[in-house]
Amino acid sequence: MTSASFHPATGPARRTVVAAAGAASLGAVLAACGGSDDDASGDTGTAPSGSPSQEAGGGGSGSGENAGAGAALAATADIPEGGGKVFPDQKVVVTQPAAGDFKAFSATCTHQGCAVKSVADGVINCPCHNSSFSITDGSVQGGPAPKPLPAVQITVSGDSIRLAG
Repeated sequence: MTSASFHPATGPARRTVVAAAGAASLGAVLAACGGSDDDASGDTGTAPSGSPSQEAGGGGSGSGENAGAGAALAATADIPEGGGKVFPDQKVVVTQPAAGDFKAFSATCTHQGCAVKSVADGVINCPCHNSSFSITDGSVQGGPAPKPLPAVQITVSGDSIRLAG
């Protein structure tokens, strides 16, 4: 029996074309998930674990996360107990883990920079890859996020919640 000799076709191999298409698709997906906000501000995202206070967050580093410092975010009545509210324009999420205890965190997911979108059942949720974070301290509760949401300083005066300057 004789076998036909194999003569490779000219041009790129099928495997090369498929790999290149996959790499291009992956690049597009990562670019869509990644935001222009950098996470290299040097803020470790560790929030103090002290008792509840009228000044919450205690970890702001002046990294531009809290644009509009001093501006009123919301009334305390707007933040549900055991929940929270996302403020996309300020890139901050404010939570109320217990009655009268208000916390604030960056609304930028630490996984790939997507904006968190909701607060439900005691967690802050990122829709991009299903990361979830505690409303109490911003710690990772699930998903691929590698570190907690950085704390943002807020002040509560009367019934007004403001970003700390």
